[in-house]
Amino acid sequence: MQQAGFRDMTQDQDARYHYKVIARAIAEIDAAGGERIALEELAARLGMSAAHFQRVFTQWVGVSPKRYQQYLALGHARHLLAERFTVLETALSSGLSGTGRLHDLFLRWEAMTPGEYAQGGAGLEIAWGWFESPFGPTIVMGTARGLCGMGFAAEMGTQAAFDDLARRWPRARFHEDPAQLAPWVQAAFGGGGAVEGGAALHLIGAPFQIKVWEALLSIPSGQVTTYSEIARVVGNPKAVRAVGTAVGRNPVSWLIPCHRAIAKSGGLGGYHWGLPVKRAMLAWEAARADA
Repeated sequence: MQQAGFRDMTQDQDARYHYKVIARAIAEIDAAGGERIALEELAARLGMSAAHFQRVFTQWVGVSPKRYQQYLALGHARHLLAERFTVLETALSSGLSGTGRLHDLFLRWEAMTPGEYAQGGAGLEIAWGWFESPFGPTIVMGTARGLCGMGFAAEMGTQAAFDDLARRWPRARFHEDPAQLAPWVQAAFGGGGAVEGGAALHLIGAPFQIKVWEALLSIPSGQVTTYSEIARVVGNPKAVRAVGTAVGRNPVSWLIPCHRAIAKSGGLGGYHWGLPVKRAMLAWEAARADA
């Protein structure tokens, strides 16, 4: 499958290079399992001088490599729960749901009707493409109305990630067209500044799933909530397990921030695309929010 960086459309060669360097650095940091890697050693692994790597990393992430490693510590989720727990009812009543700012972009979304969902994507034309992201290779899918799928292959592999999304709409027609998706992907990861119109989402799911995903959209960047809090907000406080399933079935990860849902105990809980990816996402957001 052909891969394309989301900055390709701007021909920003330096930005693409730095983008891939940071993705590799995050992978190295995460693989260390909480053990701190010295700046010089991390830079050497990436084939860069310590000074150059420190400058590039800080420019991209917003904090130093040393500080970022602290955010990746396994106990960081508990800290987020204690310090940055989001009460979803407040966020929802503030009008943040569906039409709020997310990842520094204006996000527009619309959902399929229950009847359309029941048809398994029949009649839909879905474009797909591979893109590089701060969290590894990313499979992106979209209709004419917006992005309908985004998955991360760092843990499960590219073919498994592609199949995982594609089988959700078994009767749709798929064709490779990264150029169609690139502007939305650029907006999703904040590449090259704001994109006119922002990122559009076309949510394809069952009514209960849509309701859960709507709650996820209200969680501000750098903050978290719990599965039980989501269950309470969607009107069924005993349906924590069903909420967890709906969170896991979110097809547009990152933009619908299922990584911000954690266990009531402060543990990370699960993550469909792999816990290392979830931990990196939470650390990335918290670091940029503090910066």
